[in-house]
Amino acid sequence: MNFPAMNNGRQTSAVETAADSSSSAFSFISKGWREVRDSADADLRLMKDRANSFKNIAASFDREIENLIYSATPTFTLPPIRQSSEIEFMKKLHPKISEFRRVYSAPEISRKVMEKCGPRANLGIDLSRIRSTIAAEVFGTMEEDMKGIIEFNKVRSEKLNEEGQFGEWEPIRVLKTRFREFEKKNSTVEIFAGFKNNEFVEKVKSSLKAICKEPQESKEVPLLDVPELLAVLVRQSGPFLDQFGIRRREPPAVDPDKINDELDLRIASVLQSTGHCSERGGSWTDFMKPDVTDGKRHVAIVTTASLPWMTGTAVNPLFRAAYLAKSAKQKVTLLVPWLCRSDQELVYPNNLTFSSPEEQENYIRNWLEESVGFKADFRISFYPGKFSRERRSIIPAGDTSQFIPSKNADIAILEEPEHLNWYHHGKRWTDKFNHVVGIVHTNYLEYIKREKNGALQAFFVKHINNLVTRAHCHRVLRLSAATQDMPKSVICNVHGVNPKFLKIGEKVAAERELGQQAFSKGAYFLGKMVWAKGYKELIDLLAKHKNDLNGFKLDVYGNGEDAHEVQSTAKRLDLNLHFQKGRDHADNSLHGYKVFINPSVSDVLCTATAEALAMGKFVVCADHPSNEFFSSFPNCLTYKTPEDFVAKVKEALRNEPQPLTPEQRYNLSWEAATKRFIEYSELDRILNNEYSGTTIRKSNGKVIARSVSMPTLSEMVDGGIAFAHYCLTGNEFLRLCTGAIPGTRDYGRQHCKDLHLLPPQVESPIYGCYL
Repeated sequence: MNFPAMNNGRQTSAVETAADSSSSAFSFISKGWREVRDSADADLRLMKDRANSFKNIAASFDREIENLIYSATPTFTLPPIRQSSEIEFMKKLHPKISEFRRVYSAPEISRKVMEKCGPRANLGIDLSRIRSTIAAEVFGTMEEDMKGIIEFNKVRSEKLNEEGQFGEWEPIRVLKTRFREFEKKNSTVEIFAGFKNNEFVEKVKSSLKAICKEPQESKEVPLLDVPELLAVLVRQSGPFLDQFGIRRREPPAVDPDKINDELDLRIASVLQSTGHCSERGGSWTDFMKPDVTDGKRHVAIVTTASLPWMTGTAVNPLFRAAYLAKSAKQKVTLLVPWLCRSDQELVYPNNLTFSSPEEQENYIRNWLEESVGFKADFRISFYPGKFSRERRSIIPAGDTSQFIPSKNADIAILEEPEHLNWYHHGKRWTDKFNHVVGIVHTNYLEYIKREKNGALQAFFVKHINNLVTRAHCHRVLRLSAATQDMPKSVICNVHGVNPKFLKIGEKVAAERELGQQAFSKGAYFLGKMVWAKGYKELIDLLAKHKNDLNGFKLDVYGNGEDAHEVQSTAKRLDLNLHFQKGRDHADNSLHGYKVFINPSVSDVLCTATAEALAMGKFVVCADHPSNEFFSSFPNCLTYKTPEDFVAKVKEALRNEPQPLTPEQRYNLSWEAATKRFIEYSELDRILNNEYSGTTIRKSNGKVIARSVSMPTLSEMVDGGIAFAHYCLTGNEFLRLCTGAIPGTRDYGRQHCKDLHLLPPQVESPIYGCYL
C-alpha cells in the first residue's frame, strides 16, 4: 500500500497544540516527511526521463515501420511475383506480428512495464502504524490532519493521471497504433507485390534447382569396391612398372580385353552416375573435337633430316606425307630441318647447297614427283637445325613445336621421337596436339655400344629414350623388334619402297618372261660407309671364309666418314672387294646385279633390302629381328652362322630369284605401308572421331563413354616426366654435359635471317630474358 507525501505546514500547526511529552515524536515525523517529499520529487523526475527515453525509442521504431511500409507500396517498379507462396517465411510473419500486437496491447502490459522499468516511481512510506500511535498519544488531534493528508494524496494522484504517468504508457500506445496501421496492409503479398514475375528471381530459382538436383541414377550404381580399385591401379601403373621390368601375367583362361572392357564400363558407370564433367568444360559424353572448319583433319609430320641427304629419316617421311595427302581426307604438313650454309656443306652430297628454304622446297618436290609419278598436295615447312659431327645427325634448335600453328595442331607424327626430344625445350607435344604418334627409325643403342664406354652410355640413353617418348607420345610404332622396347609401343613395318623400284622389278620380270637375261652381274653391297652400317660384319665374314668363297667378287658402293679406314682394312686383309662411290639404288648401273648382301645387324629396317627385293633380286641377310618382315619373301635368304652365310651366298649365285606375286609387290608398296600405319597408329579412329580413351560401350541398352578428362596414374607420371625434362633442358650447362650442341636451346641469328624469324628474345620475352 502506498501513502502520498504529507503537507509540512499543516503538520507543524498540529504539533504546536500537542502536549510537551509528544514534541520529540512530531519532530521526528517532520524530518521524515521532508525526506519523503524530496525522494518522491526525484523519483518523479527520473520517471519522466525514462518515459521520454522510451518515447524516443518508440518514435524511432515507428519511423522504421513507416519506411518498411512505404518501401513496399504498389509504386515499386519491379514486376510482381507469380505466387505469394514462393516466399513462405513472409506468410508466417503476419500471424506472428498479429500475436505480438495482441499480447502487448493488453491493459496489464502498462502496469508490468512500469513495475519493471520504474520501481522507484511508486515508492511510498506506509504511515498507518505511525498514525495509529500518534492518534493514541495526541488524543485524536491528528485525525483531522490525516484527513488533509489523504485529500492531498487524492489531488496528487489525479494530477499524475492527467500527466499520463500512471495511465497507459505513451510509447505502448503509439506502438499499438502503428501495429493497427501495419495490419491494414492486409497481407505480406501486398508488401512484396513488386517482386512478382521478376526474371532475376526466376533465374535464381532455376540455379538453385540445378545445384540441388541429385545426380541421376546415383543411388542405383554401387561404388567401386576394393578389388576393382586395385585392378584400376595395377592397369594404370603398367607402363610405369614396365620401366623396371615388372610385367603382369594373365591366366591362360582369362581374356584380358574382356576384363578391361568390363572394368572400363564399371568406371564409366560410376563416374556418369556422379554427374562428373570433363576438365574441358563439357558434360560426360562430350568428346574433345578439334577445330575443323573445312571438314578435314590436320596431320603434321616432323622429321630429323631432309633431302638431298639420302637417309631413311629424310626419304620415308617424305613418302608418308605424299601418300597421306593423296587420300585427300586430311591436310598434311611436312616439317623438316633447315641447315645454315656451313652445315649444308657438311651434310648434303656433291657440294649441293641452298640459299633459301624455297629453293630447297622446290628440289624436294621435284625429286618426289619424279619418284612417285604424281603431284602431292601437302605443305613443306622448315624448323632451325644444326648438324652434330659427333652424333652424325641433325639436332633441332629451339622449340620445334612452335613451327606448327596452333590452329593446325591436331595430329602429330614424330619421326624418331627420341631424337627430336633429347634436348627439346618447349611445349609438350601431347599438350599441343590431340594425338601424337612416334615412329622409331634407328637403333641408337647399337651404335652407342660400339663407342668408348658404350655399355654405360647405352644404359643412360635407353632410359632417356623411354622417358622422352612416353612423355611426348600417345602411341609409338617400332619398325622392328631390333629397336629398344619403349612404352606405348607396337611393332609394325610402316615403310614402303619407292615406286620406281617396283617398276624396275616389273620390268625385270617382263624380260625374264621373254627369255632375256635380266641379271648379268653377281653380288654387291650398298650403304653409307661407316663401320656401324654393316661393314665390320662384312669384312669379318669375308676374312674368315676367304678360302670357302674363293673367286667370290663383291662390289661395294658407298661414301662416309669411315671410307678410308674401311678400304685400307680390306686391302690389308687382301679381300676381293671393289669400292666405288655411293649412288642411288635405282641407278641403271645397279639393275644387273642378282644378289644383294647385307650383313648389318644395326639397322632397324634396312631400306636397301626392301628395294632389292622390290627389284626382284636375291637378298642375303642375317637372321635378325630387323629382317623379320623380309623373311617371308622367297628371295630373302637369312643365315644364322658364318658357315650358313657362305652356303646362302653360293645358293643365291647358283639359282635365279622368283618373280614377285601381286600380293608381295603390294606389301612392299607405300599404299600398304600407309594402310598399316593408319591402323596401328589408331589414326583411323582419330580421323573418324573415335578417340582412344572415349570409346563408346553399350551395356543394358545404354551407351556409356569413357571420360577424356579422367586422369590416370600413367598420365600423371608422364606429366611429371615432361615437366622435369623441361626444367633440365632449360639449363645450358646440363645440356652441354649431355652432349648438346652449344646454342641449340634457341635458334641463332643466321636461322632468323634465313627463315625470316623474330629473335627468340622477342618470341618469348620474360623480364628481358628469353626461354
